[in-house]
Amino acid sequence: MFEAILLGMGAGLISSFLTGPVFFAMIKTSIERGFKAGFSLAVGVIFSDIILIGLVLFGSQFLEYQASFDKYVGIIGGIFLFAVGIYYLFSTVSISYEENKIVKVSKRGYLLKGFLMCILTPSTLMFWIIVTNIISIKLNNMFYEKLLCFFIAMATQLTIDGLKSYYSSKLRYRIKESSLMMLNKIAGVIIILFAIWLVTKTYIKFY
Repeated sequence: MFEAILLGMGAGLISSFLTGPVFFAMIKTSIERGFKAGFSLAVGVIFSDIILIGLVLFGSQFLEYQASFDKYVGIIGGIFLFAVGIYYLFSTVSISYEENKIVKVSKRGYLLKGFLMCILTPSTLMFWIIVTNIISIKLNNMFYEKLLCFFIAMATQLTIDGLKSYYSSKLRYRIKESSLMMLNKIAGVIIILFAIWLVTKTYIKFY
């Protein structure tokens, strides 16, 4: 039981600090739109991870894996991330410097954005496949201990992502709009490059 808790905390810690489009988008969103927006995006990522973990744990016994699945996920995910990158690259930024002013954000929109960015990235599925295999070996394939382990992992990841969103949002009152515009463009370029790499890798592998 104790080993399951430690493994879960380790998996959640690693997952939370994996760099990539989702990590960068979470920091940027928290700075630009505040804690609620950033945390909503983080919750969307958690929902996505839960589904992926469920597919890995339960889906393998009902569905025979085929390599062609990676092709569709890679292309669709690349197109989606490319669109997100273009949006960041050309979108304008406005920020309130009044600490008492409430900025309305679409929590559902950011939740959906985090969900789609995570679930349409094949590397996330691969990460959880690897982690699940390691956990299964360490816990001697004990089903209930694996469930506890992944529950701890998700709780750890959400806690760390919440802290990242909270402290990132505190910086927005000290950052000028010009700096956020530059951050937008950097985020856009990074996500576009990642999307191009993803589609290119998928194309080379299958075509």
